Amino acid sequence: MLIETLKEIVGPNGWTVDAADLEPHLTEWRNVVRGATPIMVKPATTDEVSAVVRACAAAGVAIVPQGGNTGMCAGAVPDPSGEQVLLNLSRMNRIRSVDAADFSLVADAGCVLANLQRAAEEVDRLFPLSLGGEGTCQIGGNLATDAGGINVIRYGTTRDLVLGVEAVLADGRVYDGLRTLRKDTAGYDLKQLFIGSEGTLGIITGVAVKLFPAQEASRTAMLAIDDAEKAVELLGVLRGSLDDAIQSFELIGMTALDLVLEHIPDTRLPFESAAPWYVLLEATTGEGDRLERALLPVVNSGLARDAVIAKNDRESDALWRMRHSISEAEKKIGQGVKHDISVPIGRMRDFLTMGDARLAEQIPEATLVAFGHVGDGNLHYNVVLPKSLLGDDLVARRKAVSRLVYDLVAELNGSISAEHGIGVLKRDWLHEYKDPVELDLMRTLKTALDPHSILNPGKVI
Repeated sequence: MLIETLKEIVGPNGWTVDAADLEPHLTEWRNVVRGATPIMVKPATTDEVSAVVRACAAAGVAIVPQGGNTGMCAGAVPDPSGEQVLLNLSRMNRIRSVDAADFSLVADAGCVLANLQRAAEEVDRLFPLSLGGEGTCQIGGNLATDAGGINVIRYGTTRDLVLGVEAVLADGRVYDGLRTLRKDTAGYDLKQLFIGSEGTLGIITGVAVKLFPAQEASRTAMLAIDDAEKAVELLGVLRGSLDDAIQSFELIGMTALDLVLEHIPDTRLPFESAAPWYVLLEATTGEGDRLERALLPVVNSGLARDAVIAKNDRESDALWRMRHSISEAEKKIGQGVKHDISVPIGRMRDFLTMGDARLAEQIPEATLVAFGHVGDGNLHYNVVLPKSLLGDDLVARRKAVSRLVYDLVAELNGSISAEHGIGVLKRDWLHEYKDPVELDLMRTLKTALDPHSILNPGKVI
């Protein structure tokens, strides 16, 4: 009965039960978690989302909202029971409005991130959220996980870019918070409840975001350094000379680049000899050769052993392609234990030094593949285990690696998730490392907004 009702709500083009059509939606990007569903619905409007939620609530059936399904923690995949309805937002892909004078844009949650960027560019504005999956990920999912990306150092995370949210609640009511106000202290800031909640408190259907002046001319540079700890010192020095001209500041280990060079076609290292670590940065150029003047002293002083500056967009794109291809290259090697952590920027050096030492001592057979956004304290500290490890031995070793990493994160007052969310894969870890009072408040919010737990159950809480 419910299935037939859902079909009527979304119309003939808004649902599928075909196994081949469902297949890519039943597992996440890493193919670690697999689920099942009796039907995937694709509503085209907020009213249709509301009607779907009302029908599922009346039947006591859970709903899993899904955007581009590019997440790293299986937060948008149904469980294996085959009972949860999968609600895919890809048909809700309209840019509702762009207001250049107001520096704002309003869009459906199913809009692909790259399309928001283009819509802003068409009115000589910038939407600065940028990440590797921007050609596939959807803005609603970006909000649901509070995505970060490469420009956080200058513009902040997704949370900092949101002006308003429209969301369907667990009882089907629509919260209409799509205001584009910069200042509003009339009560609680309710939009923040939905940002980062991974669809557990409401299904985001519309977003209002900030735009910025059009991108200034910028240049990309890559610096070779002898050890990762120098990256933090390097950032401090370059901030002194370039100030807020720095848009991105990425640390990449040679182990990560080796994977890219081996598995991603048409990639090459722009140096004659390899270094243990690299920094990839983007900075607005301003007048003259400001970037060259900033980089020359750090090379002459030995803080960096070498540096290259992209001469044109093609060279810049080639450098960034290596950075954005790391996750894809990692998939080729299998047994990686991935950690998306953050620590205070001032403790990044401590984390890198202590983490590497503990890993070498306690799990010497592991290989470190580290990269991340040093400028905002976020590091993807991934560990590759030998392919010879199988079964229970592999499970135990993966758990030991994560505990080593997360214990150190907790010791440095950091977070076990910086930009990927919690989903299924980090839920148990969250309950170990999150403050009990914070967890209690989160459960209170979940109970208040979704008393029957029909919105993405089993995720986060």
